[in-house]
Amino acid sequence: MSDSPSASNDNQPLFNIERVYLKDISLEEPNSPAIFLETEAPSMEIEVNVGASQLQADVFEVAVTATVTTKIKDKVAFLVEAQQAGIFTVRNIPAEQMGPLLGIACPSIVYPYLRASIADLITRAGFPPVHLAEINFQTLYEQRLLETQQAGAANGASH
Repeated sequence: MSDSPSASNDNQPLFNIERVYLKDISLEEPNSPAIFLETEAPSMEIEVNVGASQLQADVFEVAVTATVTTKIKDKVAFLVEAQQAGIFTVRNIPAEQMGPLLGIACPSIVYPYLRASIADLITRAGFPPVHLAEINFQTLYEQRLLETQQAGAANGASH
């Protein structure tokens, strides 16, 4: 039996959610109040991005940013930009698993909070709630990986 109960755990993989927080949110309604009188159905464009950065040796921030632009005819009804982030402690995880962890698992944890923040803000702005669709972050991660590899191959071929 060892003197230190944690000594045997020092090399154990650790993944811990330290905090999930709303990092940034903005709303623009450039055509209100006239836009509230429009009867035509709006069109919506949604863009989602994921970013990760290392804060300390075993601490990472993963942020999911969404931009929602809603138009009626050619006029912007509202534009919402929001960034929800999480701080995660990650220790003793193999290097080849870090990309998927930060690019798939962490955004999957943060995204539901982002969806709720955006739906709440849009409702408070006087519009019907917008519920962003679920996102398969594994597909998104694999797409970005493929784009990066293709861009690297293209840059390598041009030299």
